[in-house]
Amino acid sequence: MTLAKIVYASMTGNTEEIADIVAETLENLGIEVEINECTQVDADEFVDADLCIVATYTYGDGDLPDEIMDFYDDLLELDLTGKIFGVCGSGDTFYDDFCKSVDDFEAAFTKIGAIKGAESVKVDLAAEAEDIENLEAFAKELVEKIN
Repeated sequence: MTLAKIVYASMTGNTEEIADIVAETLENLGIEVEINECTQVDADEFVDADLCIVATYTYGDGDLPDEIMDFYDDLLELDLTGKIFGVCGSGDTFYDDFCKSVDDFEAAFTKIGAIKGAESVKVDLAAEAEDIENLEAFAKELVEKIN
């Protein structure tokens, strides 16, 4: 069975909800899903996954959250050549660098050889109806890419 590994960082619960929406959609499409908060998992667990997904928020002026920094650094040490990845997350359009952490993870995955399976999804604060549709489409596109 195809395994999707979702790792998330969430301060307010918004990004955890985003990760849960993606996970539920993947499960409904017959994908086995493992979802973990970023401090509870090692980056090298992506090696065993068919789909590698990160959901993160952006802190302040475009910064990666402190709690995901070690995961990010460890990710850059991996070789995920040929693995399918997707990134989604939340931010606040009040800041100039809206959802920059999503872009940072996308660049990291690309650097270590992974293949982008879907356009990243950026959510302003909490997921609303249109965001949920975008996240579900994101998950479906990842599944199509793996098949």
